[in-house]
Amino acid sequence: MLKRVSYIILISGVLLLAMMTSCKKDETYATELAQLEFSCDTMAFDTVFTQMGTTTRQFKVYNRGSEAVEFDAVTLAGSYNSRFRLNVDGDTSMVARNVTVAAGDSIFVFVRANICPNLATEPFLIEDAILFQSEHHCRRFPLTAYGRNAVYHVPTDTIHFADGTPVIDSTFGKPYAYSVIDCDHWRHDLPHVIVGYAVVDSRQKLQLRAGDEIYFHNDAVLWVYDSATLHVQGTPEKPVLFTSVRQDGRYKTLPGQWGYVWLSMGSKDNVIDHARIENAYIGLRIDSCVNHNPTLTISNTQVTNHVVAGLLGQGATILADNLLVANCGQATVAMRYGGDYRLSHCTLADYWRMGIRTFGSLFITNVLEYGGVRYLWPMNIQLSDCIVYGSRAEGEMYVDLDDRVPVMLTISHSLVRGGVWDEDPKFVDPMEGDYHLADDSPAQGIGYQYPDSSDPPTQDGRLKAVVINHIHAI
Repeated sequence: MLKRVSYIILISGVLLLAMMTSCKKDETYATELAQLEFSCDTMAFDTVFTQMGTTTRQFKVYNRGSEAVEFDAVTLAGSYNSRFRLNVDGDTSMVARNVTVAAGDSIFVFVRANICPNLATEPFLIEDAILFQSEHHCRRFPLTAYGRNAVYHVPTDTIHFADGTPVIDSTFGKPYAYSVIDCDHWRHDLPHVIVGYAVVDSRQKLQLRAGDEIYFHNDAVLWVYDSATLHVQGTPEKPVLFTSVRQDGRYKTLPGQWGYVWLSMGSKDNVIDHARIENAYIGLRIDSCVNHNPTLTISNTQVTNHVVAGLLGQGATILADNLLVANCGQATVAMRYGGDYRLSHCTLADYWRMGIRTFGSLFITNVLEYGGVRYLWPMNIQLSDCIVYGSRAEGEMYVDLDDRVPVMLTISHSLVRGGVWDEDPKFVDPMEGDYHLADDSPAQGIGYQYPDSSDPPTQDGRLKAVVINHIHAI
């Protein structure tokens, strides 16, 4: 019996010692740790796709006191099982020992998250903490990340010339490394991540539905090939999303993080309804049509934050209704090499702040000068109930049409900066991406109608029409 009591006392003593030396709450840390401050309270990673890891993020540890502070160790509570990795002032080992922060000085701590795949179809939370340990106490710095499993489209082949040399993409300066999408077995319960070119092959149709999400790696492209079709059918509550894999911090709205959705020459009968396309080099690149049907019918869609253009039509036939295209480096919508473009209830708003725009928000031309030759294409453009506005004082519409071939530009009931009807539409906060119209906006009833808008379009009798069939610039 005495022996048993001795064991109990011994075990109790060990547990007490462990409690005394383990990491305590911040309220009980030693005096020398009280003078430490972190540059943030916690580090939370947004969506982290399994198998891909995250960008490295950092915070600083400040010593506000008059004496140096030395940590016996800086490590992760989860140790080697943690899904996070550290770099403590250059030390990348799992446990950084004898770390000193001089009085009035600071150190950097870098953190990266890597999450293993599992069977979950919904985002799942990963938690850990960085332990800053002194002789008897420690500080905890919380870490969180939301992990997501995904379907990955990774290149399996490269396009080559007959002599075996790779074909180089002139836009990004890289070979066309591609994978072919299995359209018949597309999973809708997981997001999809595209690396390189993911191809909808000839005579195939990729059908995306409400809530589908496609995330693109750097310079990645969804390529709808010759005779193929893209059909996107979202809803106001669950639009189909096309965006970058990087969603943390400033990357959530940073343009140029991926390539574009390419409806290439020969693709046909493409439809996009209720989608969000954001943060690319070009949002949608639409090439020449192959039949009398539209190359693209697009509606109830937001296309925002692109380096070149939101929509780039090249000899295409595009029908667009209730479309918001905003914040692009050169033009929100560019139409060139001819084609047929009909836009109604669209808002083309450009308040680009990352450089100087040479042309207006809406760019139209049927002319190409190449090798001393002037090439011309027939062109028909119709704008009705649209807003074309932005920060360019010279005007937000550039038109260069040569009427030696059939051309027609018709603008009706549309507010255009630099045009016949030119008034500030009074967006709520365009510099922050809010293109709702203020209650006293002169453009009420026209332009893009947000899904949360319950006000039906109205006609105020202010019909502005311009018909152009010659070279004209606004």
